[in-house]
Order: sequence, then structure tokens, then C-alpha cells
Amino acid sequence: MGKEIIFVLDPMCSWCWGFAPVIEVLLKTQSDNYNFSLVLGGLRTKGEMSWNDTSKNYLKGHWEQVSERTGQQFSDRLFDQETFEYDTYPACKAVVSVRELFGMRSAFEYLHKIQEAFYTKSQDITKLDILMQLLKEMGLEGSAFKTFFESERAQLLMEHDFAKARSMGANAFPSVVMIDEEGHMVSQKGYRSLLEMQKLLQ
Repeated sequence: MGKEIIFVLDPMCSWCWGFAPVIEVLLKTQSDNYNFSLVLGGLRTKGEMSWNDTSKNYLKGHWEQVSERTGQQFSDRLFDQETFEYDTYPACKAVVSVRELFGMRSAFEYLHKIQEAFYTKSQDITKLDILMQLLKEMGLEGSAFKTFFESERAQLLMEHDFAKARSMGANAFPSVVMIDEEGHMVSQKGYRSLLEMQKLLQ
């Protein structure tokens, strides 16, 4: 069996957005050496975070920290909204749906696209119409996506991803799970720079 790298991510996790450029480089430079796959984490669901000054300040500080460490851009416009449900499950289910319908490579591309839309343009990726619009911009079929996204199978696959992440010990996002030819598994939790990742893969 070949060597494998599994990225465990959540589209609305700021450190995962910080990690996006690292993933892009690894996909371009290491695809001959590793099979890459994506597992969705499920950061938080409806009602887990109240939208108030305390939570806004917490997130804003967190995003500034990620931006300083990684160089990734963030827009603050989200914090102007009176109400917002920080529910990451719709975005997770959308990426799972793209992976199932259009394949792993499209799932990585779509993940990056919705992360960018949320973090740099403050688009509400908890909403199906926004998720569909971003999919159509990639030239993918929206009606098949909508049908699948709303199906019980999509929900089950998403929950399976969450369970798989936990079973691999990937309970912080991003996590990188590396599996060698013998099937031995190592889980790296938290953000890693490109240099750190390259050293790990030597």
C-alpha cells in the first residue's frame, strides 16, 4: 500500500485557512509520493457560540494571530453583522458532497474556494445558496449537488468523517495524519509551516 497523507480540516477553522497555502504546495509537489485525502472535522454546530461582543472579540483576536503567523488575509466585515450563526456543519457537508460527487481533487479546490469566500470576503458559507454559487463558479453541476447535500447520505457521510477524525486522534484542526507503506499512522495536531511539513515528509 502507498504512503498517504490525510488532512483533517474544518472550512470555518481559521488555522485551517492559515494552513491552506501549505496544502496547496504539498498537493503540487508531493502528489507523486503520497495519496492525499481530506476528512472534515466539524468544529462547531448551531447554538454552540453566541454572537455577541465577547465572541466577536475572541474571534477577531484569534484571526489576527493566525494572520500574523501565516500571512493569510482576513476580512473583519463579518463582525459588523448583528446576527450570525457560527455553524460549520453546512460547509463541512458541502465539501463532503463535492468529494462524493466530483472527487477528491475537486473537494480540495472547493474547500479552498469557500474558505477564501468566508475569510477574505465575509460571504456566509453557512447558507446553501452561497455554497451553490461558489460551486457553480468552479463549473460544477449545482442541481446534483443540491440534491445530494440535502440527502440523508450526505448527513451520514459527514458524521462518518467526524467519527473518523476522532478515531485517528485528530481532535485539533488542522491535523495531518501520515500513513506509511506498512500502515503505521502518525497524527500531527495543529498548524505546521511549509518548512515544518517538508521536514516531516523527508
